[in-house]
Amino acid sequence: MYRNLLENLKEWKDKKGRPPLILKGARQVGKTWLLIEFGKTCFEDVLYINFENMPNLNELFEGSIEPQRIIDMLGALNGKKIIPEKTLLIFDEVQEIPRALTALKYFAENAPEYPICCAGSLLGVALHKGTSFPVGKVEFLTLQPLTFQEFLEANREQELVKFIGKTDYMPFPQPLVNKLIDYLK
Repeated sequence: MYRNLLENLKEWKDKKGRPPLILKGARQVGKTWLLIEFGKTCFEDVLYINFENMPNLNELFEGSIEPQRIIDMLGALNGKKIIPEKTLLIFDEVQEIPRALTALKYFAENAPEYPICCAGSLLGVALHKGTSFPVGKVEFLTLQPLTFQEFLEANREQELVKFIGKTDYMPFPQPLVNKLIDYLK
């Protein structure tokens, strides 16, 4: 499957001094899938951590949230060497551990060589009192539900998508209109 936002993620990856990225969106729009797919296609390795399923990770973010300390602990916990620029860190449901959000500021300032993408569907309402949000230190993208174009591409209709993009075939021939209507049913 292809999501248009993948191109934005690739642009983010190539930015100099790239800040951590937070991918927002409603539940079940494909945030986790998109970040894992991005990691598989654009990085040598991916370390995926779901904070909702691992609430005990809260302890890792108590005390110092210095980036290298966090990297070392996450690597040891997951039995994986986290390599700068080569390992994508994915923090899913990041709102579950507010200090993880706060730590993003220090990654932006002191360790931009570690690419971090976070996902959360309730980020706007789930911030806890007393939590410092890394304003200006993260980049945001919002994933919307599948577009009709993405839906057609997921159904292997790339040629139909190309045809729709051409404006010199107006009005659309009825057989193509019927085919599009069938997909809308």
